[in-house]
Amino acid sequence: MSSLSFLSWERERGTVPFGVPWRLTIGAKGRGNGFCSILVLCVALWLCLPPDVEAQVPRILGQGAAATGMGNAFAAQADDASALHYNPAGMTQLRGLEVMFGALLAGGTTDFTQAGTGATSVGDRYGPVAWPPPGHLYLTANLKDLGMKILGDLTVGIGLTVPFGSMTRYPENGPLRNIVTYATLPLFDIKPTIAYKVSDSLSLGLGADIYTFSQQFGQGQFERQSISPLTGAKTEFNGKGTTAGFNVSLLYTALRNAEGKPLANVAVIYRSRAALPLSGELLSNGMKVANATSTLVAPPIISGAIAIWPVRDQAHEWKLELDVDHVGWNSDRDLNLHCSTVCSPTGSVINQPLNWRSGYTILVGTEYRWLQPAWLPEWEVALRAGYSQQQNQMPDSTFDPGIPASNSHIPSVGLGFLCKEGGSLLGLMRCGNLGVGSFKAKGIGVDIAYAAAIYEDRVVTGNTGLRAAVNGEYRSIFHTGALSFRFMF
Repeated sequence: MSSLSFLSWERERGTVPFGVPWRLTIGAKGRGNGFCSILVLCVALWLCLPPDVEAQVPRILGQGAAATGMGNAFAAQADDASALHYNPAGMTQLRGLEVMFGALLAGGTTDFTQAGTGATSVGDRYGPVAWPPPGHLYLTANLKDLGMKILGDLTVGIGLTVPFGSMTRYPENGPLRNIVTYATLPLFDIKPTIAYKVSDSLSLGLGADIYTFSQQFGQGQFERQSISPLTGAKTEFNGKGTTAGFNVSLLYTALRNAEGKPLANVAVIYRSRAALPLSGELLSNGMKVANATSTLVAPPIISGAIAIWPVRDQAHEWKLELDVDHVGWNSDRDLNLHCSTVCSPTGSVINQPLNWRSGYTILVGTEYRWLQPAWLPEWEVALRAGYSQQQNQMPDSTFDPGIPASNSHIPSVGLGFLCKEGGSLLGLMRCGNLGVGSFKAKGIGVDIAYAAAIYEDRVVTGNTGLRAAVNGEYRSIFHTGALSFRFMF
């Protein structure tokens, strides 16, 4: 006889904790096997909180230090290897072979003051910065430049990014302990991509987005933990999986200068919705109590951008850009959890409505380049600044402290240095000497940036039962330092 055979559910008047009007009673025969049933129930009660699995994670906008320094307003410029992420059609502007890699050092805190009790708690990124840090890696190859002219003006590339992700930790003895104490999502996007130059004015891009996890980073899976309100046990749901989406893009150059360089670019990018199945376990104090599955959804994103260069000559370049993203968060209407056994008063399915709202992200940025500075011969130097604004997508009724969503304002600044073939690298060697045999670098670049995500103070109200614990004021600020290296061959 199963351990659940001795369970009975009784409606309890006047007590409706977090919307589940039931209490569990265990018959005398069930004292041995009933313990496992209690564990299942405790996990189930925790999972009944609406915003659990982190399909709701915010986008990580910074996927290259140069773009980060410009507020990530980069889709219409797209002139380094990170174009593979921001606007794949822009890869046709790159020459030869280009490699780019780097990381984001992200840290910050969320200060919470609970309504009614005045209790406080501070959430962080599991330390001063999230570790391992979100990274990016790009490899692009202009096949015509590499001698494969039969394919026309075709550029191919592959990238690895972390476009959605989070890591949040709250004290296990704090007022949010029954909601969330730890949440992480180390989700990767593998991006095989092609771009074709249709004419001097128009380029098109097409790519895949393969979302998956890796054991090389953390536990290689989504995790979310909290403390059971019934037993005090540490409960956890974890899961991993793989899925794919796609992206299409264009870059149109409306105006060029006498040297053929763009003076006005227009870009459009579409990134598809992708449903990621998660398969994992429910745990209580490290002990498995059930298998569980759910579905995490990456939202569709439509982006439009325009860039102009008021100054672009042999000595200087000045760019201004405006990008607008529409993020379809409302495609994620619910996040139901399916258990291998009874895990809620309604059976083996835990309904988790999300009711998120779609919204816009506005990004503006500027860059000023010195192409031949007398004070640094054979180098290019860039000064960058930008600002982006993201709208809150999470209503109070499904607010998740693990993702303290609010309207956010993100100013940024950055610097870029590019050492060309004849330039000297720290006075030790010529940049053009890096390589093997005839395979020598034509340029070596370093980009750095800093961005501060300042969240508007948010007061969450209206939740009842156990979820009343999330009611209160949230104040969040996050800091990001970005570093990228570029090698052009």
